[in-house]
Amino acid sequence: MNVHENLCRTGSRSPLCVSGRLMPLSLHFAFVNLEAAYGFYCSCYSDKNACLASSRISERELLGSGCGVWVLGFRGLGFKLEPVLRTLLICFTVVPAGIARRNPSLSSSEVKELLMAQRAEKKLKRKLAGEGRVEGTVPVSAGGDGKKVNESEVRLPEVCEAERKRRKKQKNKKSKKVSISNGQQLESPDSRDDEEEGQENHYGLQRGSHSYGIQPLGNLFLSTSGRNVRDVGLGTLQVLNDETIIDILSNLDGRDLARLALVSKAFYVFAHQDSLWRNLVLDNYKGELGFQGCWKTTYLASLVPKYAGPPHLPLKVKDFYSDYLFQSWLCASLEIKPDWLSTDNIEKRENLSVEEFIRDFEEPNKPVLLRGAMDSWPALKKWNREYLLKHAGDIDFAAGPIHLKLSDYYKYADVVEEERPLYIFDSKFAEKSPQLAADYEVPVYFREDLFSILGIERPDYRWLIAGPARSGSSFHIDPNSTSAWNAVVRGAKKWVMYPPEVVPPGVFPSPDGADVATSVSITEWFMNFYGETKKRAEKPVECICRAGEVVFVPRGWWHVVINLEESIAITQNFVSRSNILNVLEFLSRPNSQHLVSGTKDRVNLHEKFRTRYEALYPGSIEAIKQKTEEREASLRAQKTSIWDNAADVMTGGFKFGF
Repeated sequence: MNVHENLCRTGSRSPLCVSGRLMPLSLHFAFVNLEAAYGFYCSCYSDKNACLASSRISERELLGSGCGVWVLGFRGLGFKLEPVLRTLLICFTVVPAGIARRNPSLSSSEVKELLMAQRAEKKLKRKLAGEGRVEGTVPVSAGGDGKKVNESEVRLPEVCEAERKRRKKQKNKKSKKVSISNGQQLESPDSRDDEEEGQENHYGLQRGSHSYGIQPLGNLFLSTSGRNVRDVGLGTLQVLNDETIIDILSNLDGRDLARLALVSKAFYVFAHQDSLWRNLVLDNYKGELGFQGCWKTTYLASLVPKYAGPPHLPLKVKDFYSDYLFQSWLCASLEIKPDWLSTDNIEKRENLSVEEFIRDFEEPNKPVLLRGAMDSWPALKKWNREYLLKHAGDIDFAAGPIHLKLSDYYKYADVVEEERPLYIFDSKFAEKSPQLAADYEVPVYFREDLFSILGIERPDYRWLIAGPARSGSSFHIDPNSTSAWNAVVRGAKKWVMYPPEVVPPGVFPSPDGADVATSVSITEWFMNFYGETKKRAEKPVECICRAGEVVFVPRGWWHVVINLEESIAITQNFVSRSNILNVLEFLSRPNSQHLVSGTKDRVNLHEKFRTRYEALYPGSIEAIKQKTEEREASLRAQKTSIWDNAADVMTGGFKFGF
């Protein structure tokens, strides 16, 4: 499999580049008699006692010899590399060859049973030997007369029963706690799933420990083993950071990921990262999602529509430590903290006239939460999940990179537990469902929308928004320098907003404004950066917008929005006389083809809009400019007057002048 093209896209930032030159390499995979091994793995990987990731079976016992080989190597290297990038050869066998070779008629389940019986018999024998009693043990591979017996005839019920009792005893032990660097507590990897879920949650997690046993790197200092399975299992690749490894694995297809999971415990964990399987599903999406609770099982179901195999059951790997992999799970599991919701400092107004809204909020470019502005909407009384499914259940709506039926989306939203859930954000909902469009009207404050003169050539401007808790939008500025309103029909949303001149913490826009780097997920931003908002001098505007309320978002304001519960909302962007000068300036920028969004004709949008507006309203732009300049001059004079009249009573005539 050649991934040279994909690696080329990373350019000089890739760790696979040396001195700015990309290695002329290809990533090759060779498989030797792997089909039988892969079938064995698929049949028993859901059994925690029969997988190489199990803490009760050593790799040496599970990985026999001679039945299957995995070979991974870098080939075609054009020049000498550092040791970390030299040819890598990983050779592991994946099934105990002895049993399979001597008994070719055995099924994989019978091989697994014999493997466990051998393991249990060895443990019991060691225990009896320690007590001074070695008689009564039951040999697996030899009869009482020393003759060899067929392993398929061996059944060790008393040994298996002893093993079951031992496991039951261990299961009933109290789970142990280990501390992580921030003082919170997480379950020990030795704890069982049902124990973790049944315990009281002291650290703000909606779930117990990580499904694959991943722990934060700080826990390694408290580990009795003192080793990180990640480093052992990755071999020479351990020097690459986890993000780079995930980027490399994203070039593999599903079959190769499944095979790679057989190499070692570390590769098992990496190859089962949900983000890899999610990308495979979305990249190969063919119109039906059929979410199965996890993305790997969903991928299998997409390949085989009538797939009826067992659901994927994660296997916990002991002593695997990684901050990067743990962070994603933590963001998906962390409860929304009350501290994130405590600040609500936005100005709230009700029964406001249009003139008051323009004077107090639109012209000063100031956000406000409006109550009563959507009381006449039929949607406020009608819209819920049942109503939407009745009138639009079979309609495809945009959700991230795909379009899917609303009925399929709600099936996904009911069971999804991930860091960045998909959410409905569709700009064509009114055309797709006229009934939904008839259930709302633009609030009176926002009915002047000058982009409407462009007709069908106008940029996208209205969206239906629906999603589960944790879905939403990360920090951004609304497109084309427009203002916006957002009306919540069902649910509740947390808003954090910053004025145009203040860049939020954890947000890094490019100099030209075309790109913005921020946290992977909204929860991650709140977890890592929300506390910084309390320390800064520039405080954000915050609020919780509930059903029946509308938030006005002025042009240029940074904002992040997270759904606190399952929510449905309508939002629209608009251009009025209060912000038309800013819109025209934005559209006329030299790099407008990279900045303008929501339309196919990015280059000519400025000329089209200005020409049509001046034809309809001759001399209006000059009048707006003059009025704006007078208003700004008046504001400057007011500020100067305030400071000029501020005299220090202790020094008499000394005044502050700015």
